Amino acid sequence: MDGPTPPSRFPVVGLAGSVGGLRAITAVLEALPEDLPAAVVVLIHQEPERESQLTEILARRSRMPVTTAQDGAPLRPGHVLVIPPGRHLLVTPERRTALVVSGVFPPNRPSADLLFATLATAVGPDAIAVVLTGHGHDGATGATAVHVLGGTVVATDEATSEVFAMPEATIDRDHAVDHVVADTDLPALLERLVEEHPAAS
Repeated sequence: MDGPTPPSRFPVVGLAGSVGGLRAITAVLEALPEDLPAAVVVLIHQEPERESQLTEILARRSRMPVTTAQDGAPLRPGHVLVIPPGRHLLVTPERRTALVVSGVFPPNRPSADLLFATLATAVGPDAIAVVLTGHGHDGATGATAVHVLGGTVVATDEATSEVFAMPEATIDRDHAVDHVVADTDLPALLERLVEEHPAAS
């Protein structure tokens, strides 16, 4: 399962959304190249009791391989990990996943704040946090941590967000967001950020 040892440094993209997130993330994965030199982690709020087909849905549309995250799995460039329902995903300093059982609502499950905050502390400037459409403010605090620790923060604009609350909450944080873009422009931006990143060169 582990396969070849991944490089010690590479960009890690976290895509987080809620209502409308499936459409937005599917469109991003359809457009990204199969050899993207970055790991991708997908988070969509889900009811923990419901059986999820999210991995299978995304795998049919993504050029990169898509798998459900397992505890202790390594992050790998050119691979997409999907956070399963009923779990929060943390990123360790070894660039591996740690899954913890989510509690009762609230907070949002899985938590974008936990994903982004641990991504920030684990990989610092190699982190790219993307906050997509959804209700509430999950992701804003974690994305701010990514910004503070040298990573890049992206949010989708109001016109192309089905529900603007999550991106808006992040945008409202002082100077935390580096790019606000239409969701249709997101794949090209991510490719450019990854290609220009020192860790991917």
